[in-house]
Amino acid sequence: MRKILILSAALAAAFVGTAKAEELTGTLQKVNESGIITVGHRESSIPFSYLDDKQKPVGYAMDLCNQVVAAVKKKLNKPSLVVKLVPVTSQTRTALMVNGTIDLECGSTTNSKERQKQVAFSDSYFVTSVRMLVRADSGIKSLDDLSGKPVVTTTGTTSDRYIKQNEQGHSIDVKNVYAKDHAESFLMVETGRAAAFVMDDVLLASLIANNKNPKDFTIVGPALSVEPYGIMMRKDDPQFKKVADETLVGLYKSGEINKIYDKWFMKPIPPKNITINLPMSEKLKEAIKNPNDVGI
Repeated sequence: MRKILILSAALAAAFVGTAKAEELTGTLQKVNESGIITVGHRESSIPFSYLDDKQKPVGYAMDLCNQVVAAVKKKLNKPSLVVKLVPVTSQTRTALMVNGTIDLECGSTTNSKERQKQVAFSDSYFVTSVRMLVRADSGIKSLDDLSGKPVVTTTGTTSDRYIKQNEQGHSIDVKNVYAKDHAESFLMVETGRAAAFVMDDVLLASLIANNKNPKDFTIVGPALSVEPYGIMMRKDDPQFKKVADETLVGLYKSGEINKIYDKWFMKPIPPKNITINLPMSEKLKEAIKNPNDVGI
């Protein structure tokens, strides 16, 4: 009789395990079946997601996404789950998410209501302001000083929208030009092909800090927008989003997020050991205190 009970218990446990596996949906189901989780990363979004001197993707967002990947491995009981890294740009990231090429995107992507029509976002892990980078000797202090000048932004970013909005509001004539990534946008200002680069201020500060002549550049003008960053995921996939959100909230509640933040914003970072020296903003502290995925 005891053997029968043991056998019955074993069969019941096996059935429950199978049922749980069958209950997987969306990204978790895809990852479980393929044995691969694909992480989209940026190549020059310092200090969020960029390549170090060994061409390895590193950064604040990458550290957070690595925690999410670890949580997925644990949930699926697959410690040897293969992590595939795929570079994305501002222009390609959404399409690669929608078509299933990547499973999560780790970079500097603003959670906007417009993007939410196609994709979903985790709780916010950063909050930034959109401003403009110019050469220190340019004489440019505000949007009004840009009339008749070429202004660059990275293709596929929200900053482009704010340029257009403020062109109308300030009645200025700006020639909009575009670059494939943030590094190229910065280079256009550095070489005089653009008068200003409109982008998230933290990215601008990082680019300046990494330049060989940081004093040659400055960030000017008012904040054109305040924007939250989140891990981008597929739309209508609550199971995977729950794993991502619970992972971030765990880091927030434990205080581990402060160590990760200091590592990338307050201490020397690779490959040049520069320090961005950007203390955590009050808006980010609030987002950590009260996690949410509200877009702009």
